[in-house]
Amino acid sequence: MKFGKLALIVALVSCSGAYTLRSWQSDAATSKQEWPSYGGNSENNHFSPLRQINRNNVKQLQVAWTYDTNDVFDGSELQCNPIVIGDTLYGTSPKLRVFALDATTGKERWSFDANEGRKSLGKQRNRGVTYWAEGGEQRILFGFQHWLYALDAKTGQPVKSFGDGGRVDLRDGLDRPDAKTLSVGISTPGVIYKDLFIVGSIVSESLPAAPGHIRAYDVRSGKLRWVFHTIPHPGEFGYDTWPKDAWQYSGGVNDWSGMALDEKRGLVFAPTGSATFDFYGANRHGDNLFANSLLCLDAATGKRKWHFQTIRHDLWDRDLPMAPALVTIRKDGRVIDAVAQTTKSGHVFVFERETGKPVFPIEYRKVPTTGIDGEQVADTQPLPVLPPPVARQQVTEDVLTNRTPAAHAAALDQFRKLKSTGQFEPPNTQGVIVFPGFDGGPGWGGAAFDPASGLLFVNSSEVPCILKLIERPKAQASGKSLYLRNCASCHGRDLSGTPPEFPALTGVGRKFNDAELRTMIRTGFGRMPGFAALGNEGIQAVTRFVLTGEDVKVATDQTNPSPIDLKYTVDGYPRFLDPDGYPAVTPPWGTLSAVDLNKGKIAWQIPLGEHPELVAKGLRDTGSWNYGGPIVTAGGLVFIGATNYDKKFRAFDKATGKLLWESVLPAAGNATPSTYQVGGRQFVVIAAGGGKRGAPSGGKFVAFALPQHSKQ
Repeated sequence: MKFGKLALIVALVSCSGAYTLRSWQSDAATSKQEWPSYGGNSENNHFSPLRQINRNNVKQLQVAWTYDTNDVFDGSELQCNPIVIGDTLYGTSPKLRVFALDATTGKERWSFDANEGRKSLGKQRNRGVTYWAEGGEQRILFGFQHWLYALDAKTGQPVKSFGDGGRVDLRDGLDRPDAKTLSVGISTPGVIYKDLFIVGSIVSESLPAAPGHIRAYDVRSGKLRWVFHTIPHPGEFGYDTWPKDAWQYSGGVNDWSGMALDEKRGLVFAPTGSATFDFYGANRHGDNLFANSLLCLDAATGKRKWHFQTIRHDLWDRDLPMAPALVTIRKDGRVIDAVAQTTKSGHVFVFERETGKPVFPIEYRKVPTTGIDGEQVADTQPLPVLPPPVARQQVTEDVLTNRTPAAHAAALDQFRKLKSTGQFEPPNTQGVIVFPGFDGGPGWGGAAFDPASGLLFVNSSEVPCILKLIERPKAQASGKSLYLRNCASCHGRDLSGTPPEFPALTGVGRKFNDAELRTMIRTGFGRMPGFAALGNEGIQAVTRFVLTGEDVKVATDQTNPSPIDLKYTVDGYPRFLDPDGYPAVTPPWGTLSAVDLNKGKIAWQIPLGEHPELVAKGLRDTGSWNYGGPIVTAGGLVFIGATNYDKKFRAFDKATGKLLWESVLPAAGNATPSTYQVGGRQFVVIAAGGGKRGAPSGGKFVAFALPQHSKQ
């Protein structure tokens, strides 16, 4: 179909609403057709100027191709946001096999398995890869276990000149004598600045844990070019906000959720997580910079430009859960290049990029300070005045579930045994309600920003959690006592776990043999720390207890005290649920919000997701747990999967939140989608991996497009 000049203008206006008019030819430019990096671009704003798929024709979307990774295993997940360069799509499988596909057909071009076909000992979260090219060189960088790999983007083979035969050990340069025993990896792709690959890490959430250094590697050689110590060393800014030796034993404070890059200004923006241990900080008195902070660093040198700490001395696992979005907004007649950072609690902090000056006022509010013995709780915490939070902030009796009378009565009985005063009630041994829960509120999927309207699209879960501290068992030299002291907070005193985040260990011998379990205990895996310090005898004793229940005595005494031997640990990670397993509060249990960053207000908010079994009973639009983020296009659409139980992929009108299209995926789309154009045809692709909160696992990528005859 051909357009005359007038018809072209009319078509563009109808498809894109208020979006600034561009010619069809400019949309066809290569840089506008691709999805070249995690989050869509270096600004991580999840925006595409493509408009072939739009409000008027989105109902015609159909499956264009499906790629089955054939890598599914029990409890596996698939969180990859694939990138597209030219006509090639790059992604990762549940087992972290890296592949390249023909982006038009989904046909595999090459595949690389860093695990070399060996059995996967557990799930490793990975959200994609990073691409770099210069001259005739093209590389794919990604993390597998404690390795950073560089592959030839054309062949999938390791680049032998990079590091040691194509890979770099991420444990090198951690400034710890026990570095080789610590768990460290890459869950979210880094960013490219000139010839630097800048990346954070995923580390253990309980001690012992690696420090969360932010590092820049030479993209050609793999050599380390600069390091930013997120737990400051002596003489560095922020060192006085910790005990003097904390940099030698504390861990965490890691950028696990990704970064955003202002290439023009040479600024990289990195959000950080909590200090380890997440819920009790008697060994880390002070504000603990740069934990729970948005860092602005010089991309060339790693020097700090500015920072803002969103939680002082975090005791609630309030990591900054997503990479920020770089946005341009209009406020009081000014055009402002800004950075928007969303938190697990549902707040959106907005800062001027160069200075860190808040765009909207931030207040430091007095909070409860009565902590458990040995704890020193911060007396004030910062909260933005605007925009309002996208999630509810406190569980009170009037928001308890009314799904059934029995559910309400059970929730009320449990509620009256717990403390629920808002965001900053210090942890205790009776139990406090954390709302939103430990994984949000908004999560790692990130937010999408529409430059035409100034709207930031954020999805959020609203499921409360219960935080309860218990005393750690006294150190004794036996397999059971070592398990109770080091493992029970996640996997339960009775090995029942807190599935699916922390799996039950009952029957684990049917999945792993003695040697495999010993390897996992020694080296750690993902967020699980390694326990090499237990020694061979201690590790064998714990393995024997887990497999058989036999409590073997250990000759080597494991009782020497150290700063990481804390008095308290957490009694698992339970959710505040009703007897049927649904959140113990009224819906919505998940939402999608449009936040107007020009005005600092919420433009619209809708429930996101449903529970099919409740729909069958007439209870619709409850919202649900959701993992993965949205994207927004110039065609006027917000695409999002994320919903955990209905397995749907949806398209909404970005101006109103009206549902325009939906399709059921093979498994829940717990990932952020990508969109791109090849051969004149626009595609939208999402990973359907499931595996969250007991949902079935999957391993497919599904691409949608308009029928060939209706592209225009």
